[in-house]
Amino acid sequence: MDFQVWDLPGQIDYLDPSFDADSIFGGVGAMIWVLDAQDSYMEAIGRLTETILHLQQSYMEIKYSVFIHKTDSLTDDFRQDTVQDILQRIQDDLYDAGLENPPISFYPTSIYDHSIFEAFSKVIQGLVPQLPTFEALLNTILATCRFEKVYLFDVLSKIYIASDTTPVNLAAYELCSDFIDVIVDLSEVYGWD
Repeated sequence: MDFQVWDLPGQIDYLDPSFDADSIFGGVGAMIWVLDAQDSYMEAIGRLTETILHLQQSYMEIKYSVFIHKTDSLTDDFRQDTVQDILQRIQDDLYDAGLENPPISFYPTSIYDHSIFEAFSKVIQGLVPQLPTFEALLNTILATCRFEKVYLFDVLSKIYIASDTTPVNLAAYELCSDFIDVIVDLSEVYGWD
């Protein structure tokens, strides 16, 4: 899988007909849109809706993910209300424009915990066509070795490509991520050999 990250700044109008959209969006499997939960997000929601509606005409295979970022400093109730408000506004805007059941997912994220890695993991999993096979193999390992949870990690990014089908426990994921950090740090001291 070819994984590339493109940051499209707001001052570039990639929806302009003179812009070569195919050079950017032609091979895209997923688009991640980051919304700041602590800022006024109405303009960003409008831009996201416009982008999805524009891209769905030519690039129907793109899956969209919205990272509702900086939710960590909000109270639990306000966090849930903010996430629900964003989700509802986007879905309503898309529905009003005639797009029913768009391929869009929502993830509250923060840089102060592992939620950002969890969200990226879910995006990547949506792009892996062999995911059911990986899950079946990891279920076999889980049952045979009597593990609590099994992940298939990309070590450098700490994104998990697949896991067994038991529910993800964020605390266990964070523990595995921290353990990977320790292994990488030790390997830098002692080498991979």
